[in-house]
Amino acid sequence: MTNKIFMLLTFIGVPVSVIGTLMHWPSIFLFIIYCLTIIALSSYMGRATESLAIVAGPRIGGLLNATFGNAVELIISVFALKAGLVGVVLASLTGSVLGNLLLVAGLSFFIGGLKYKRQKFNVYDARHNSGLLMFAVMIAFVIPEVFSMDMNDTKKLSLSVGISVILILLYLAALFFKLVTHRGVYQSDNEAQHHDEEPEWGKGRAILVLLIATLAVAYISENLVHTFEFVAESFGWTELFIGIIIVAIVGNAAEHASAVLMAFKNKMDVAVEIAIGSTLQVAMFVAPVLVLISLFFEKSMPLLFSWQELIAMVSSVLLMVVISNDGETNWFEGLTLLAAYVIMGIGFYLL
Repeated sequence: MTNKIFMLLTFIGVPVSVIGTLMHWPSIFLFIIYCLTIIALSSYMGRATESLAIVAGPRIGGLLNATFGNAVELIISVFALKAGLVGVVLASLTGSVLGNLLLVAGLSFFIGGLKYKRQKFNVYDARHNSGLLMFAVMIAFVIPEVFSMDMNDTKKLSLSVGISVILILLYLAALFFKLVTHRGVYQSDNEAQHHDEEPEWGKGRAILVLLIATLAVAYISENLVHTFEFVAESFGWTELFIGIIIVAIVGNAAEHASAVLMAFKNKMDVAVEIAIGSTLQVAMFVAPVLVLISLFFEKSMPLLFSWQELIAMVSSVLLMVVISNDGETNWFEGLTLLAAYVIMGIGFYLL
């Protein structure tokens, strides 16, 4: 029944979004249509991810979902950089980290925990990801802010470029470690329990659905960005709040839906890989790539966040590390993550 509703929303929402954009319908009306259509398309990405997770395993399934989901945000951010909206891009990166660690993981743990009293996931992956999270956010994001205090703009940008290159190389090394040299070395019982399942779609069809859905989401998301200014004025939202909360939620809608769906089906390895893996990809790949891409635009983007953004991200990482390091979770831990997200959302709204 749910799949039919999403199918109906997709086949109505996509053409209506195109027509509404070309005919310049009211921004608030378009904002609602775009959001509903992205949610519907996200359901297809979730189903494709589930099929790939059964065929290729939870690591690759989660990685593909995070990659396709972050591709949307990367596209939105490139257009924003081209327009000189560096503050919005940095805020959206902060929002992605907070959204994935607190909102996506929180919803997954909470909804999955309502159905199952205890849900387990690969503790070795959790500890490996914890170290990378602490490095990416607490070292690669905080250090530039500390050292840049006594630097001019040229040196700040040089520092950001150097750190960006290191982050990208380390992220590629991390993928090589997990998917090649140590693939299967730290396998948990959960990873083997779904081997006998039949995927809804074959590998080729699932990847094709992911690709088409991502392109559609990217097109709609780009148009959605143009409605933010009018919607912000109508509701009294600030540019910082739009970047951290609105852009981040919309840009990562696919991952939100997929992770919650996996948790509801007790496939926590995939759900955790989506939430934490996507965070690592944003911090260690998307953010540094955007820094390098910005060099080709009139206004470059140094990897420098405000202290409010840094403290929020560091707090989120520490909370996730404490909660995930035992390799199991429940609905109350999910609720704790959601509460932290709401508290930070209120803070950024009032800032």
